[in-house]
Amino acid sequence: MSMNKLQQQTNANIQAKANLIWEIATHLVGLFKPHEYGKVILPMTVLKRFDDALRPTKASVVEMAEKLDAQHVEGAARDGILCRISGFDFYNTSNYDFAKLIADPDNVEINFEAYLQGFSSNIKDIIDNFDFANTVKLMVKGGVLFVTLQEFNSAKADMSPEKITSADMGYIFEELIRKFSESYDEQAGAHFTSRDIIYLMTELLVAPEKTQIMEEGCTKTAYDMAMGTSQMLGCLTERLHSISEEAVLTCFGQEFNPETYAIAKADMLIKGGNASGMKYGDTLSDDAFSGYEFDYIISNPPFGIDWKREKVQVEAEAKRGYDGRFGPGLPAISDGQMLFLLNGVKKLKEGSGRMAIIQNGSSLFTGDAGSGASEIRRFVIEGDLVDTIIQLPTDLFYNTGITTYIWVLTKGKDVYRRGKVQLIDASKCFVKRRKNIGSKRVDLDDVCIDLILRAYEGFENEIYKEDDLVVESKVFENSFFGFTKVTVETAQADKDGKPILKKGKKQPVKGASDTEIIPLSEDSEEYMKKNVLPYNPLAYIDPAKDKIGYEVPFTRLFYKFEAPASSDSIFGEIKALEAEETILMKELFGNA
Repeated sequence: MSMNKLQQQTNANIQAKANLIWEIATHLVGLFKPHEYGKVILPMTVLKRFDDALRPTKASVVEMAEKLDAQHVEGAARDGILCRISGFDFYNTSNYDFAKLIADPDNVEINFEAYLQGFSSNIKDIIDNFDFANTVKLMVKGGVLFVTLQEFNSAKADMSPEKITSADMGYIFEELIRKFSESYDEQAGAHFTSRDIIYLMTELLVAPEKTQIMEEGCTKTAYDMAMGTSQMLGCLTERLHSISEEAVLTCFGQEFNPETYAIAKADMLIKGGNASGMKYGDTLSDDAFSGYEFDYIISNPPFGIDWKREKVQVEAEAKRGYDGRFGPGLPAISDGQMLFLLNGVKKLKEGSGRMAIIQNGSSLFTGDAGSGASEIRRFVIEGDLVDTIIQLPTDLFYNTGITTYIWVLTKGKDVYRRGKVQLIDASKCFVKRRKNIGSKRVDLDDVCIDLILRAYEGFENEIYKEDDLVVESKVFENSFFGFTKVTVETAQADKDGKPILKKGKKQPVKGASDTEIIPLSEDSEEYMKKNVLPYNPLAYIDPAKDKIGYEVPFTRLFYKFEAPASSDSIFGEIKALEAEETILMKELFGNA
């Protein structure tokens, strides 16, 4: 079953539960703005799920905690014992639960604080990064803490594991995240990538080994370097499980926004995933996964964002060369997305790792030959790491309508793909949304994703069509994207027009230098004979100034000339419009 259909099937039950929970926000009207409801609803949902899950073992945990404290058992030993008793990777040692909190309304504020302090450190970390303490203060000031706790303790908010599985709870939490994200409208994309895009990325990641996974299962690792709310990792996990119940995926991720980090870690805990693999911090300046290698990397890092904040640490790491992440070079300080690309390349498992990462157009062509950006492209293309680049439709993301691309990179190309790069133009492969969300006006449905996958797996120079959808694929040798930027000098000449030599070398005319771009596939001397010397017989190349460059001129390679309409055709359209205008004027004003 396709991922989109799987989501639709699950949506009916999930949305109903999520809507009931989100309705609790009606008590927050006036105190919080609509886009702030999630600051209450998300952490309270997390706490209630954990409260319901811990209920059967709560008394035993509290009793053991008292014994351990009396024996001065601390740290990892205490955590291990209490987690074993709770049956989860978390616990709460306070005497309170939601039922006891609402049983004592006069002391709800101080009791709730004691309740929060009773959680294990991993839950406290989530609470802290949600900045929930300040939210609670505002709730107390506005008199809504008690009623919110009361609503979350009602039957409609029962989230015990016997009633809701970890997988379904993950869906419910994600639906709440979606509601929270969409309430931001155009700001949503700052921490939320819609599922249709992620589904395409997951299909591209698993495509080469889908059959093998189906037959044998798999044990894999995955990493998202800018994980936001961790939905990409969640979707990839889903996809593997839908291919094989024997698939095991251990997820890792890093996020710099405290609130979205808290959501990601909570989501992993709710689903029973690898919550300890969710790390807080700036991926570029404070790499939490140095030395790690992953089977899959899936990410939508920020683009058009400068790296001034990380400049000192990034430049220091770049000086380590290829021992660090940024050996090939550094892009312009104004755009850090290619630094994320290099971070991912460093962390791909040798021989098999695959990465799907979203970039905007600047990664394809910005930077002159020899610049950091060009050298990064040179490194990944000459290193045969670039598998395919797919142009997506515009208006696909919540927070931007610009053209974006999925780069698929791998350290394990199939033999028939080696030495080549596939470009896929999927800009005309989309369905229009009935309701826009911010800048998102179009979707990728199952048919769109299948068509793009067909083009990817076909690996040919071919146009693929399905109904009104069109996808075009082109395959190029790696060297096609490389060029030499040469400096062309004009030699000083004597009265007979012959070059003046000093120590056997031609002497350039000052101020007469020019440059030429010569594809790597062409011989420089032949290029000069054909394109330069007929117009300037004294021209010569100074090889000391040669610079190798790489760019991917995507738009030019897929450009199709459309002849302008003939003058007769245009004149006919004008006459038709004039006639239509005459009729309309008569309808409006009669014969007056």
